[in-house]
Amino acid sequence: MTPIVDCHTHTFYSDGQDSPEANVAAAEAAGCKVLVATDHLTLPAEMDPKQEVGVHEEDLSRRAADFAAAAERHPSVEVVYGFECDWYEGCEANTERWSSGAVVRLGSIHWVDGRWIDDVNDLSIWEDLGADEVWRRYVDAWCLACASPLNFDTMAHPDLAARFRNEGYPATMNLTPLYKRMAECAHDTHRRIEVSTAGLRKTVGGYYPAPELLRAFKRAEVPITVGSDAHTSADIAWGIRDAYAYAAAAGYREIEVPHADGSWETMPLE
Repeated sequence: MTPIVDCHTHTFYSDGQDSPEANVAAAEAAGCKVLVATDHLTLPAEMDPKQEVGVHEEDLSRRAADFAAAAERHPSVEVVYGFECDWYEGCEANTERWSSGAVVRLGSIHWVDGRWIDDVNDLSIWEDLGADEVWRRYVDAWCLACASPLNFDTMAHPDLAARFRNEGYPATMNLTPLYKRMAECAHDTHRRIEVSTAGLRKTVGGYYPAPELLRAFKRAEVPITVGSDAHTSADIAWGIRDAYAYAAAAGYREIEVPHADGSWETMPLE
């Protein structure tokens, strides 16, 4: 049986609720064999003025030490140190500097044309542009992130633009051409993509990516990782085995798993 692996998790060092110790202990309790620590990377002040999203620069070393200590206390869990790195124009130098020492870097797009697309407290970009135009601009940014020189190991929650589809902002156009473009971008730039259970815990009501997009990635031979995007310790490893079945239904027969030494392993879905 494929072991439980969670490649996307957050703590109170970014926008999560619990400590590294609590997350690793929860992983152990859930039978999770590999836990990847991916707090949101530090962001420029204009993007995170209240320092509510990314790890504070002065906390980077403390976070690393906390995860190292938690890994020692829970040796049954392989803790892989990393970050979720938001892509935005001109981010490369910041990302390289702030993510120094990371074994895994998730690439993600939350920021389009200077505004967050998944902020439940600010839907102005959706109101101003409409869902179809947000989708177009999101995919433009996503493909630029794939093509960036940054060594993103996996592209997280690839269709995050679906976040408010059940809250009044569904796309009205046919998304198939955009899905095809995303699959081609991921393939051509040799990126993995993430199958995320997070949408099931939100009003999205389904996995990221949606079935049609996941099948497009499969046709393009884009490999996958699996993650919960947990922001509380209670959600660590949430729904991972069901996500394996979801990926298998789209045609996937294996997942990719990172290790603390920087290597990657291909594991069969069984």
